Amino acid sequence: MGDKEDFMTRVNDLYRFEAIQGHLGWDQETIMPAKGAKARGEILAWLAAQRHSRLIDDELGSLISRLESESLDDFFAANVREMRRKYDEAVKLPTDFVSLFTKARSEALIAWQKARSESDFSQFAPHLKNMVNLTRQKVEYLGCEHTPYDVLLDEYEVGMKVEDYDPLFAGLKSRLVPLLAKIMDSNVEIPRLPEEMTFPVDAQEMFCNKVSNSMGFDFEAGRMDRSTHPFCAGLWPDDTRFTTRFDEKDPFSCLYAVMHESGHGLYEQGLPKEHSYSPVGMAVSLGVHESQSRFWENQIGRTSAFWKIAMPWFKEQFPDCPDWSNEILDLVANEVKPDFIRVEADEVTYNLHIMIRYEIEKMIFNEDLAVEDIPSTWNKMMKDWFGIDPPNDSLGCLQDIHWSMGAFGYFPTYTLGNLYAAQLLQTMSEELGDIEGIISSGDWSSMLTWLRQKVHEKGSVMTPSELIESATGQAPSPEAFLNYVEAKYSKLYNL
Repeated sequence: MGDKEDFMTRVNDLYRFEAIQGHLGWDQETIMPAKGAKARGEILAWLAAQRHSRLIDDELGSLISRLESESLDDFFAANVREMRRKYDEAVKLPTDFVSLFTKARSEALIAWQKARSESDFSQFAPHLKNMVNLTRQKVEYLGCEHTPYDVLLDEYEVGMKVEDYDPLFAGLKSRLVPLLAKIMDSNVEIPRLPEEMTFPVDAQEMFCNKVSNSMGFDFEAGRMDRSTHPFCAGLWPDDTRFTTRFDEKDPFSCLYAVMHESGHGLYEQGLPKEHSYSPVGMAVSLGVHESQSRFWENQIGRTSAFWKIAMPWFKEQFPDCPDWSNEILDLVANEVKPDFIRVEADEVTYNLHIMIRYEIEKMIFNEDLAVEDIPSTWNKMMKDWFGIDPPNDSLGCLQDIHWSMGAFGYFPTYTLGNLYAAQLLQTMSEELGDIEGIISSGDWSSMLTWLRQKVHEKGSVMTPSELIESATGQAPSPEAFLNYVEAKYSKLYNL
């Protein structure tokens, strides 16, 4: 067996381990019986250790070194480049630590689910403290050149640091806060759903399935389930699963969660199958992944053109709903207001929610904020930034799943996704023409095809910034997003 074949055999096996871990993780959050938590944690820890021991194998390191000196095609070279990065990081982490971290994460997830349902931070606090301590230990193993938080940020969007995010967030805040103030002073009134009206879960599910299918999600290669926190698990292109949650008083919460997760799912289903079980066959970054979900959720789903198509489906499932026009439903879907829940936030306030999480994580790892002080810090920032007081922990610092998974540094990628999505939309409009007309036609295949060719099929052959520049002709920038959101909401609110 030659070096290339040996390398790919080893890499494919590593990604098969990831697929198994992903499948068990999906099961844990959807249908696993409660008493299965202990055994599941042990199994996931064992799998993580087995995978890690193969990743840090000396022979794999030697193969990478030898292949780096060879002339390789773009896709193979990208595999070698990504495996070099993964290998160099992994060899710094002891296998026992990887197993311990995985088991702690599994236990923390179960504790978070219970604490969130009972709105009791004290139940989750010991597990969160353990995850923070283990994450600090991981940072020590990996080493940091600047700040501890930089190490975590780089894990989710390679190359991004505090020195990159601080000015980015400051620039966004300087234009979003004045826009929010103008909207709050607007005299535009947002219609309300009748308080006595309910939207049965089964009907919501049928409506959302129709929307997801129309987006192009292949339900023969995927499925939708229910979980505490919506997520998407791309096990491989022909087995992509996403979840949502339901509120019988608010059908829009489920709708936009489904459009968001379907956007993730479309990316997973469009990745190059010939490169499955390898780095280059995976999504290039979480920021780019979020661009796909935010594109469908906001720039397609929160438009009057969307409601022109979706209104008949909506009325079919909810015949007693108010007889609103497409424009009124668009206004309802785009209501701007300071609120508690990130995943239900409008496009103006959403990035402010991300900034709060970013600042708190920065305080945890760069300034030693105590876990016990997180709820009060969170609540104070919500009061200072939004003028509202979270009435309980479930609507405050317990709302997101990420910290239970040890995913510190993940949140800023949501903002990158918003910026990338707007930039992609701008170029798509230039190349395909009238996007509003395409949406209102009900045939959205041209938009999906464009995303397939520009983003999905590229896998990880390029870096995130290279991919965005390749797709749009410009380096990543916040300008497209700021121009988009200012124009959209100025029109909606008669500013």
